Amino acid sequence: MAGEIAVTDDGAVRIIRMNRPEKKNALTRAMYIDITQALGEADDSDAIRCLMIAGASTVFCAGNDIADFLNAAQGGLDPRGHQFLHALARRQKPLVAAVNGAAIGVGTTMLLHCDFVVAGAGATLSTPFLKLGLIPEAASTLLAPMRMGYARAFSMLVMGRPLTAGEAKEAGIVNTVVDPAEVDDTALNAAREIAALPPRSVAVTRGLMRGNLDDVIRQIDTESMHFKDLLNSDEARAAFAAFLARRK
Repeated sequence: MAGEIAVTDDGAVRIIRMNRPEKKNALTRAMYIDITQALGEADDSDAIRCLMIAGASTVFCAGNDIADFLNAAQGGLDPRGHQFLHALARRQKPLVAAVNGAAIGVGTTMLLHCDFVVAGAGATLSTPFLKLGLIPEAASTLLAPMRMGYARAFSMLVMGRPLTAGEAKEAGIVNTVVDPAEVDDTALNAAREIAALPPRSVAVTRGLMRGNLDDVIRQIDTESMHFKDLLNSDEARAAFAAFLARRK
């Protein structure tokens, strides 16, 4: 694949790169489809043993493209983002993230599904869903309190307070913090290290560590139901109008 999602294989490692730097790698419907396909193909391939996700340029991901939010508010929530979240949660291969710069919205919540996260020293994680009259997704309302504890999860998910790379490491979201210039190489080396391990042992251990997948899928579905309702609320319409006014 090419274009706004670039997929390349480095031996047993599949690299999925969000490649829309002019929009800070904000995810469109087409990008969700391409990432979902890349995840599925990796699961079906015996040659691929680990995945790595990264962003182009100096930004990891600015979240969902705002135009998709507006279109969804008019025509109903698009299922392709929902399918991506299911694929992310259900995938069988380990996932390493290389995070430079900003990780916003789904750019942060997807990290809760990653097995190893490398962040640049200047990276920031933020989830401003409630400021748009919405709620977090990707089962983050389940996974973040489990990972971070309720207090820190509330500050991030509800109050929208960002985390620095160091704070995200302390909270258990990030494994290691390195110089921004070293993020991709460090993440790729970690992915290669994982790929070199016995794959069946990795799969069984990951499954045991990650707990009940049904609970995660159920939370994704419940969040999506509330997200869809809130997207059409007066609160969300007012928040989007204010957001667009600030952008002019």
